[in-house]
Amino acid sequence: MSDTGTQPNAGTQPNAGPGEGEGTTSSVTTSSGTEASGATSSRTGSTPDWEKRFRAPRVSLPDWAEDAPDHCLFVSNATGTYELYAWDRATGEQRQVTDRPNGTTDGLLAPDGRWIWWFNDKDGDEFGVWMRQPFDGGGTDEPAVPGLEPSYPAGLAIGRDGRTVVVGRSTDEVGTTIHVVRADAAPGETPAEIYRHRESAGLGDLSHDGTLIAIEHTEHGDAMHPALRVVRTDGSTVAELDDSEGGTVELGLEVLGFAPVDGDTRLLVGHQRRGRWEPMVWDVATGEQTDLALDLPGDVSAEWYPDGSALLVGHGFEARGDLWRYDLADRELTRVETPRGSVSGATARPDGTVEYMWSSAAEPPVLRSTSGKVVLDPPGMKAPRSVPVEDVWVDGPGGRIHALVQKPAGASGPLPTVFEVHGGPTWHDSDSFAAGPAAWVDHGYAVVRVNYRGSTGYGREWTDALKHRVGLIELEDIAAVREWAVASGLADPDRLVLSGGSWGGYLTLLGLGTQPDAWALGLAAVPVADYVTAYHDEMEALKAIDRTFFGGTPEEVPDRFSASSPLTYVDSVKVPVYISAGVNDPRCPIRQVENYVDRLAARGAVHEVYRYDAGHGSLVVDERIKQVALELDFAGRHLG
Repeated sequence: MSDTGTQPNAGTQPNAGPGEGEGTTSSVTTSSGTEASGATSSRTGSTPDWEKRFRAPRVSLPDWAEDAPDHCLFVSNATGTYELYAWDRATGEQRQVTDRPNGTTDGLLAPDGRWIWWFNDKDGDEFGVWMRQPFDGGGTDEPAVPGLEPSYPAGLAIGRDGRTVVVGRSTDEVGTTIHVVRADAAPGETPAEIYRHRESAGLGDLSHDGTLIAIEHTEHGDAMHPALRVVRTDGSTVAELDDSEGGTVELGLEVLGFAPVDGDTRLLVGHQRRGRWEPMVWDVATGEQTDLALDLPGDVSAEWYPDGSALLVGHGFEARGDLWRYDLADRELTRVETPRGSVSGATARPDGTVEYMWSSAAEPPVLRSTSGKVVLDPPGMKAPRSVPVEDVWVDGPGGRIHALVQKPAGASGPLPTVFEVHGGPTWHDSDSFAAGPAAWVDHGYAVVRVNYRGSTGYGREWTDALKHRVGLIELEDIAAVREWAVASGLADPDRLVLSGGSWGGYLTLLGLGTQPDAWALGLAAVPVADYVTAYHDEMEALKAIDRTFFGGTPEEVPDRFSASSPLTYVDSVKVPVYISAGVNDPRCPIRQVENYVDRLAARGAVHEVYRYDAGHGSLVVDERIKQVALELDFAGRHLG
């Protein structure tokens, strides 16, 4: 069960990721079976640095309206919950757009800047409908697409004329559908369905003139390597692009966006033809493909400059990122100067400047501009610095493994060490600011983060190695880095903690069962615990990913699912286990977590379980602080 599917993200996202906001209904179950309320972190007295890093106000990179660039939309945790905010750059006015107990991060501005669209789910379950409100706030929220029932979102695009809206939806019963909504539709008229398929798909983009729609789909059955189809608004096909060759060649494609010029049929596409992600330009009308062949190592993405003459290139290599400008006419690549670290988002403005979100493991996020200014500086407390990461390369069974190491300043080993395992699995840890690892460092732990096989940023073969022996492959790489950490003198072999969230939580539980003598403690957040039950309860798009990972369903390849399920090895777990789970989680559903917990309880294994009223993580700052505090307390009590 991966954290990411093929559906494009239609919304603005917080820089910090899920997990920062106000307290929600919750309980902790201990190994004795009793329940105690998890008290939120006290705000009395001196607030420790680790807590300040969560509480410090943050903002995301603002989206701006294509035809009204002073109208912007961003996400902030200023109230203690991540919500959407409108920003009129001409007047400087900012206002909070959404206000929900569990937060809101998925939003989109209409191109004319008059409307803000936001996705309304229930308590983090990711199942809901699109709402909208005027940018100036002079009205109430209203359903944006009458006639469409609630669903999981699979993309949203709004025409520049304000008359055409394209909505992607996903449901467990149907799969993916895409609908075209017309502003001039008769009252009660149902939005026109132009696409339907059982396999996962998503809306990629709508052309600048509103006549062409790009779709990412996995009709060939390989959810890791989408193909592309461009259709007209009536659903008729204009062009197809499929690098998978019927699934026999594992090459994927992604939509990066149509050229921002009326009548321009160029589509910017990401491809993997040279063993990594990089962009090319595909003219969907003529079929011409322009290979950019950018001379940069690692993965490369891009977006259009507003006049369509150049591309803003985002480059990621060995856990760090930078920016470049590529002029299409003279094919010249020019560096956009950024500090060493990670760029989590960037956009080219109409005046030619570039705005980007930058951070490093030591330095908190800042929203900069190539004009030399800080674009949006949230008021209030600033996040304290942390310590920089050290790069480590370890020989593993599948090749050299890259790991990032942090430890308390001036400390020498052996130290209690937390192996913080990233989610995804098609994701990677980077030299960027992260409040969670910094909290462990503040408490005297070393933190090791491993970009195991399956991680992005190290080439297609490294990412695609995750097949059939799911989970076991990643744990082989983590074991190799663990051996290095002990042999180098960094880590105390008797105080090794395996920890992670989502896919990282899954690997934590699987590792505790398959490597029972290697770890002293396990901390698993929103994990896969019983893979067969998880498959049957999860959202349909993630079922498709799992079928690709395993080569079939649990009924078709039962041995593979059994070999990769933590539940299979639960009776081998020897060390204390802490599990946290969202009761509304559609990605790692609660029933399969309870199955695992019941097995732990039946054999009297030392464990604690924390259940909270949210989905796949929390957008509430107090809630996230409470979860980290509970993990720190659990580790402190059991490690001594």
